[in-house]
Amino acid sequence: MKQVVQSKAPIIAAWISLISNIVLTILKIVVGTIFHSPVLLADGYHNAGDVVASGAALTSMRISQRPADDDHPYGHGKAEVISSAIVAIILGVAAIYIAYESVSAFFQAPEKASIIAFGTAIISLVWKQVLYVYTIRIGKRTNSKGLIATAYDHLADVYASLAAVVGIGLALVGDFYHIQILSYGDPIAGIIVTVLVFKLAYEIGKEAMDTLMEKSVSQQRLDEFTTLILAVPEVKRIDRLRAREHGHYVLVDIRVAVEGELTIQEGHDIIRDIKDNIMRQHHDVDEVLIHLNPWYADMEKR
Repeated sequence: MKQVVQSKAPIIAAWISLISNIVLTILKIVVGTIFHSPVLLADGYHNAGDVVASGAALTSMRISQRPADDDHPYGHGKAEVISSAIVAIILGVAAIYIAYESVSAFFQAPEKASIIAFGTAIISLVWKQVLYVYTIRIGKRTNSKGLIATAYDHLADVYASLAAVVGIGLALVGDFYHIQILSYGDPIAGIIVTVLVFKLAYEIGKEAMDTLMEKSVSQQRLDEFTTLILAVPEVKRIDRLRAREHGHYVLVDIRVAVEGELTIQEGHDIIRDIKDNIMRQHHDVDEVLIHLNPWYADMEKR
């Protein structure tokens, strides 16, 4: 079984994400606690969940790159999908916590906004945006489900940090011009973040479940496989074509009809040509299983 070659880039990106989340968690919780910023504090606890998510992603990526063995003949690719599901759960819990903290803030006297909390939110926004762009590029290039989930986790933090910047900024304006309603900009921003984070949690969770339930790849990819199979002249008919994602690689199952009088060697050569066509054009395909059915001209005339 061919293993899709994985570079060290996803592992390095996962380590950078983990270390960044640890630093940002400490920074946000300390500043949010000292200056009583609900949205910044909630974002800090969200980041604490990100530390767990980043650790899970890093572990899963290491496991997924192990070669196939007797117990796991199709490899360990789904380990990354499991970490994606963990990230989705953590994001969902974080959204609930942010919503609770934001709603609670409406029933309390608004805290005086802090320029330091505002600056912390800006640092987090820029830092997380850079991390998102960095991890999503590597994740998509290597088809790493765990790293892509981590990237979307960073995107959720971008939303949270942007809301914190806007919310704290409005509160600062409200304090300066004595506009009471703007003092609640912080918790209002937290509620907006809740919706965005829930949406990301749903999308990541759905994709993870689809892969774990072995949902077929897109019809577009199946059509591409069909074209490559029929490019082999000896193939008379495609009887069945299935393909599914197995983490960062794809497994393909094919049944094709060829002339029944061909020798075993000729059948073997046809199988090799089909595999070469598909794997040469689709580098994320790890294995192609092909079954040959006999084809006779008089059968087609009936």
